[in-house]
Amino acid sequence: MPRKFNKKKKLHVKRDDEVLVLAGNDKGKRGRVMVVYPTTEKALVEGVNMTTHHEKPSQENPQGGRLKREAPVHISNLMVIDPNSDEPTRIGRKRVEEEGGGRWVRYAKNSGEIIDK
Repeated sequence: MPRKFNKKKKLHVKRDDEVLVLAGNDKGKRGRVMVVYPTTEKALVEGVNMTTHHEKPSQENPQGGRLKREAPVHISNLMVIDPNSDEPTRIGRKRVEEEGGGRWVRYAKNSGEIIDK
């Protein structure tokens, strides 16, 4: 049954997660997620998928030149690293009951530990 209200897809990565790259030229590299783009299902990972960007001279950079910067990576090529065991793991979701209601949290499938604070 399709979603009626919140049409945004639930992603397994969030900002500030430590991730492992599973495919591509940077396979095996680890990095921290800086930005997540839910509409295109991509994420910007620190130090991964570096591209050369040609920049014209400006007041901030009077020399101009060729700069290295990160390009987005598809989230299917990323795996979250469990902060407790420092191992890559799949992500599950479960409901945690609290006073005043409950909330959904992400947990590591390998260890069962909750990843979200």
